[in-house]
Amino acid sequence: MLPNHAGNITEACGGNRCCNAVWEDMLTIIMECRDNEAELAQTLSALVSGAVEGVVRDVIVLDHGSRDGSSEVADAAGCRFLTSWDMKDVVGSARGDWLLLLEPGARPMSGWVDAVVDHVAINRNPAQFLGSRSHRRPFFQRLARRRAPLEQGYLVSKRQASAAVRTGMTLADIATGAGVRRLAVELVPAWVAKAMRAEIG
Repeated sequence: MLPNHAGNITEACGGNRCCNAVWEDMLTIIMECRDNEAELAQTLSALVSGAVEGVVRDVIVLDHGSRDGSSEVADAAGCRFLTSWDMKDVVGSARGDWLLLLEPGARPMSGWVDAVVDHVAINRNPAQFLGSRSHRRPFFQRLARRRAPLEQGYLVSKRQASAAVRTGMTLADIATGAGVRRLAVELVPAWVAKAMRAEIG
């Protein structure tokens, strides 16, 4: 179940188009999932502050055949939950002028809304969060594996994503642009939530 404090993301502004009138480039969050009920709930809870401040316009969840309660979690939060899609159509349907691509389980830390707003105000380059200093893989794992494209999230303008997206792409395929900047806030990566779920069993 979605934690009670998460609420409905798309209604957190009380029906207003934008609670923060200073920032007009609203944000669409997009995630892909497969049996990520618990991880979705954690990420959506972390995003509520963005909806309250009028930054998050909508959330889209792209499903890969989940058999758990992922759809119920997404529905409770007011997300669009798509079981079949074309990535070009998904990007085109985004209501925000900017897209934030995340993995289920990823949690932007406190201050992420201001970091996104500050970034968008001064440049049009894509950006990623800083890696969490408190959640790092063991040294040899970092040497042996390449970081996943979305491990630190990916913020990109809808215009730039629309120019790059092709039929058959995944979100990770979009997160390959050059000139990526760093947002001044950390993100707890999705693998932390997945590891915790595996330990619980």
